[in-house]
Amino acid sequence: MTTQHRLRTHAPRATIAAVQHGETMTRGTGFEALSFIHRQLDGLMDPLIIVDHFTMTEPTFAPHAHAGISAVSVLFEDSTGSFRNRDSLGNDIELAPGDLYWLKAARGAVHDEAPTPGSRTHALQIFVNLPAAQKMDAPAARHVAATEMPVIQGPGHRVRVMTGRSNGVVGATPPAMPFTVLDIALQAGGQFTHRAAPGDATWLHLIRGEVEVELDGTRHPLSREAALVTHGAEEIRLLSDKDGQAVLLGGTPLREPFVQKGPFAMRDADQLEAVIAAHAAGKLGSVD
Repeated sequence: MTTQHRLRTHAPRATIAAVQHGETMTRGTGFEALSFIHRQLDGLMDPLIIVDHFTMTEPTFAPHAHAGISAVSVLFEDSTGSFRNRDSLGNDIELAPGDLYWLKAARGAVHDEAPTPGSRTHALQIFVNLPAAQKMDAPAARHVAATEMPVIQGPGHRVRVMTGRSNGVVGATPPAMPFTVLDIALQAGGQFTHRAAPGDATWLHLIRGEVEVELDGTRHPLSREAALVTHGAEEIRLLSDKDGQAVLLGGTPLREPFVQKGPFAMRDADQLEAVIAAHAAGKLGSVD
């Protein structure tokens, strides 16, 4: 199915908060996910297209192509074993618990990911839209090992800055546009405040336990079945009365139209048709 999207421009000054409910997805006996899709929020999720919160215990998907987006894998530290990541750029990496892998597919790349035998991967798969000006760039990738990620630690909180920045701490730079990924763990009574960059959209989701988010003095409970998206909040404060873990994704909305068909999100129908034809002809590469 091909869908064309013309995103609305939302007021940058007023704080907007919207709840997004996930869609359950299973494949065979080794994969289950809660999937969050941009169409549910009428542009508020921009620049995100899809976020899947998943667990995988056995190979599930065949090698597949992406174009016009970045495909980002965020592994949580409670994963066990390793997650083999291969792509048509020539990378073949066994991701460890807590690692991140960012594939900027751009004009097209083939990708394959699967847990190694006996492993259990708990992760997010994030599709981040690319600006129209980058959709035909050469593909690029970056692996960020958990051991390389800076950590913000204080009374009641431990925050892994996987990419981007928070509280003056700078993590890895994605091979596409600036984007912040924070893995936030709170102990009982703990709290953490993130100041979003002006104009950023922020997407938050509960991974485990109990976490609330305070925006402009109003508290919103996070849920494992839903996500919270906010625009315009000066401070985003996370709190937990017991303990919990949440993920924060933040980036500047593109506010550009795009045409999507499955794993492809291109500028217009002609560009989409061209990349589908290139993939059919084997021009996006392969994973051997």
